[in-house]
Amino acid sequence: MTERNKYREHAFVEFKAAGWLNADGKFNDPMQGMIFRHVLKLLDVFHDEHHSGTSAPYAVNLFKRLAMFETIAPLTGAEDEWIEYRDGGFQNRRCSHVFKDKDRFDGQAYDSEGKIFVEVSKDEDGKERRVSFTSRDSRVPVTFPYTPKREYVELHK
Repeated sequence: MTERNKYREHAFVEFKAAGWLNADGKFNDPMQGMIFRHVLKLLDVFHDEHHSGTSAPYAVNLFKRLAMFETIAPLTGAEDEWIEYRDGGFQNRRCSHVFKDKDRFDGQAYDSEGKIFVEVSKDEDGKERRVSFTSRDSRVPVTFPYTPKREYVELHK
């Protein structure tokens, strides 16, 4: 007897609740259907590995970090962590938004996404609107060992 896949069942319930499936169980948007099939494959693996309340949060968190190309241990700044992308300019192999350039911060490494600016405004209906962006002012010098982090700076209009 095949074990019931509660992850798959939950996914279908949630996609229906979101209005992404029509009455026939077909996706209203082909792209959403494609993504759903990909997510179902991931959920099937999760189910097959028998994750539960103890291991599930750990596995999900680790998977998310790795799938988003985030680090799971602090950067060391060691030579083998860098790739030269231009003369005197280096990018960290483990964290794509950490750089060191001979002409910035006296050659000290910096995080180009150290500060994320969030422009907060309200539309004519009073609904809040938030737009995030980086700029030259987002660069923050770092020292090693370094765990990438972001500071969010709200700008009110």
